Amino acid sequence: MTACVVMFPGQGAYFPGALAPLADDEPLVHETLRTLDAAAVRLGRTAPSRLLLDDRAPALAELVETAPADLHAALFAAGTALFRVLTERHGLRPAVLLGHSFGELVALTAAGVYDPADGMALAAARDEAFAACPPEPGGMVALSLSAARTEGLLLALGAWEVVLAADNGPRQCVVSGPAGPLERVRAAAEALGVGATPLRVPHAFHHRSLAAVADDFARRAAALRARPARHPLHSAILGRRLDDGDAVAELVAAHLVRPTRFADAVRALHAGGADLFVECGPRGTLSDLVAATVPGVRTVAPLRRRADGREVADALAEALRRAGTGTLDGGAAALPLPSVPKPEPKPEPEPEPWGAYESVPTAVPGPRDAYQGGPPGPGGGRLADRRAVVETLRALYADALGYPPEVLTGDADLEADLGVDSIKQTELFARAVTHYGRTLPPDGSRLTGHTTLDALAGLLASLPADGARATGAAS
Repeated sequence: MTACVVMFPGQGAYFPGALAPLADDEPLVHETLRTLDAAAVRLGRTAPSRLLLDDRAPALAELVETAPADLHAALFAAGTALFRVLTERHGLRPAVLLGHSFGELVALTAAGVYDPADGMALAAARDEAFAACPPEPGGMVALSLSAARTEGLLLALGAWEVVLAADNGPRQCVVSGPAGPLERVRAAAEALGVGATPLRVPHAFHHRSLAAVADDFARRAAALRARPARHPLHSAILGRRLDDGDAVAELVAAHLVRPTRFADAVRALHAGGADLFVECGPRGTLSDLVAATVPGVRTVAPLRRRADGREVADALAEALRRAGTGTLDGGAAALPLPSVPKPEPKPEPEPEPWGAYESVPTAVPGPRDAYQGGPPGPGGGRLADRRAVVETLRALYADALGYPPEVLTGDADLEADLGVDSIKQTELFARAVTHYGRTLPPDGSRLTGHTTLDALAGLLASLPADGARATGAAS
């Protein structure tokens, strides 16, 4: 029997039309969205189905800047709808639910602590608390470091205003704080050769500066009816299983000021017997973090890309095949969940996995003959062998991003699947151009149509060798 953890991602788990193919043959998606659309409209939000069923809807970065409340409604609706499909259509019985940051609110609803309409109201109450108690400006930076090394760096810099916001895995943490001190940490990390990526988030989440927001959110959440959970839920904020006696309103507010110890939660659940982690939301960010934290564990991200009902079923079937079992019975009773004494609450912070990034079209690889020929670059790479170029790009990008190389497949969309924004993509491609001794295109916008490693390999082959234009002009 497979002991399954269902995970609910946070802020970055969105791309336009994420549920469109699934909704085409899953009536449960439409049924769930009708309920949540009505709840959202009553709360003054845009109906989330507009964002989740139309691939022409606004991209993530645009929503973060112009309509964060609508984004949060879409995040909530996507996780809630997919959970119904997984459990009611495919018979998935989770041993435990696990949320990351905003995902804790979705997990509470999936667990049955809130009904769907109240869960949507909970997400809206969070936005209302920010509006009522505007926090000081701040931000977040993802570092390619372990939690211990991150805390050592902050201590060495005397950066007491910057805190560890999320421990996502052995090579990814997020820090949070005011803009000035945060920039000093980012610059110091880069000077040490550590990957440091600013996240497109509007606030310093999981930071003590949000204490007033958290208090207001707790007050609003207390007005909503909380019920006993139907599914066990492990909190990465509390570091333990949620008990029926817990003050749920305080827990949901704590995610604003206390760190997410996601990696610790994954290790604890795996040690307790969990052997399959299923991501319940668009993209595959949490699945990749789990794979990096517990190498060899089985993960499933059914909506890593837009997927219809058959593709979701096939993803789960493949997980069963690798498990050597014919059922996804979660085995909740058999999985001992960590239970530790409740600590005194200590304000601190946490983030959204890799933040929010702008959406760009998926690339269409160029013709195969574009890979023929091509001089070796300074790094010794040739462009004649398409697979070799993709492998070289994979190594370059994985090193710069701090990602496990195996997640950088040739057809993975850098933005939609891996959360790499257009600015970072341009920076990384410039490194590849230098490696191969080519000349960057005069119009950087050409990159917006090349967002997979396979497509970028084709673009590299089409670029002139460095100096070729000057030679041609003189002849």
